[in-house]
Amino acid sequence: MENKVYLPNGTEAQMAGYHEPQIDEFRNPLIQALPPMVSKPEIIEKMTRMPRFNPSERMLPAGIRVHLLQRLFDVYTPLPINVQVWELVHSLLIQSYVSRNPFDATYKQFVSSTGKQIIERKYNVHTTLNYRSTACAGTLIGVSGMGKSTTVNRVLSHIPQVIIHNEYEQQRFDQIQLVWMKLETPYNSSVKALCLQYFTKLDEVLGTNNLKKLVSRNLSVDAMVPYIAQSSRNVGLGLLVLDESQFLSKRGGSQLVDFLVSLINGGLSILLIGTPSSYALFEGEFRIARRLTGNKEILWNAMKNDETFRLFLEGIWRYQWLRNYTPLSDELVSAIFEETQGISDLVIKLYLYAQQFSIERSFEVITPEIIRRVAKDHFRLMKPMLDALKTGNPYKIAKFDDLRILDAKERASSPHPAPPVQKRTNGVKKETKATNPPPIIEKPKRNVDYRDGDLRRFFRVAKQENVAPETVLEREGYIDDMKVWTEGGKL
Repeated sequence: MENKVYLPNGTEAQMAGYHEPQIDEFRNPLIQALPPMVSKPEIIEKMTRMPRFNPSERMLPAGIRVHLLQRLFDVYTPLPINVQVWELVHSLLIQSYVSRNPFDATYKQFVSSTGKQIIERKYNVHTTLNYRSTACAGTLIGVSGMGKSTTVNRVLSHIPQVIIHNEYEQQRFDQIQLVWMKLETPYNSSVKALCLQYFTKLDEVLGTNNLKKLVSRNLSVDAMVPYIAQSSRNVGLGLLVLDESQFLSKRGGSQLVDFLVSLINGGLSILLIGTPSSYALFEGEFRIARRLTGNKEILWNAMKNDETFRLFLEGIWRYQWLRNYTPLSDELVSAIFEETQGISDLVIKLYLYAQQFSIERSFEVITPEIIRRVAKDHFRLMKPMLDALKTGNPYKIAKFDDLRILDAKERASSPHPAPPVQKRTNGVKKETKATNPPPIIEKPKRNVDYRDGDLRRFFRVAKQENVAPETVLEREGYIDDMKVWTEGGKL
């Protein structure tokens, strides 16, 4: 990549500079103009963001130091899962272009044929015309507050959005390449709303007037979909990022997913970002799960109290504006984890609030007691959610869709097939002679080891303790004590 240029509408673009492809499949101007693949240490270096900090700032007046605390929101310390997101985005982008070489005769024929069919209003997005797309979909599903969108934005900031091509290998090649575009899933899963949002964003970035043309012609959704498929090929769009994908599980989401699948079949890779409630749609229909997890899925749960959590804390801890610097201790780590349950957004806010509390009251230190006091004051609305996470009880956590713990192993289907169904007969059972009856063999009892959260486990405990099953379920928090609805247990 070399020179920057500006489109007539003011959008910054990059003049194409082609690097030698790592493999033969990548010999494609749309791929060779992208930033080359880098190693994991280089990824970490590119993603790290450390705002300026001078220890002398700790001596500034309290009113100024309180404002400096806002720099904490600019700190970005990449963790292993952030590196996975980088690799996912680049993989989706490259795979989108592998089968879309503008100098390939088959692809040029496909683009020409579909363009002609659109003009004649005969185009069907589900037909491929001997074109095999290499595009695929990726999913980034995780707990709210873990920085999913922030991480994707951080990755995209290192990829030019618009690239201008003029010449490739001594051949004239005039092409504007729109590398990526980010949209939000309509709250009502409306295909029309997504189409309008697509053309609005396309016009905003490239300075075109597609939306005005479509609105003036009053086209229906069925008429707009082919234009999206064709325009994405015309501008060389490689990756469509769709945030807030949990809205796909609402009514009408299945039709929107069908539309997204048709775009994938046409050569456009898609990345879905959403909360755990997104899986309501994926679990319901295998065909959707198969297509929308075709490349890779990343499950992003809250951090555990381990080395990763401490690494995250160490990344922000140096940004401390107290006169008496407080080093990070195991006691402070435990207190912060207890009050945030490993949700990165809450960790940063708690650290900021604790410093602000200490500065304004001239304490100038951070203690576990201050951490707990600040969490009690600022996290009141989130207390039910955090309390549910503290219990580790799946029954209580499941009440909050955004906090649902994702486990790929638990979603896997059971390897044990269901027992065969006995065929019912209407005939009378024939009597058998009692002579030489077969010996009765007692089958050994199976000692099934039920996993955590399986209610059958508590029925076994109840039998061992010789108590009612509901007693054990109430003790473990799976059912509520109805005495809370009465005074002293009496109506």
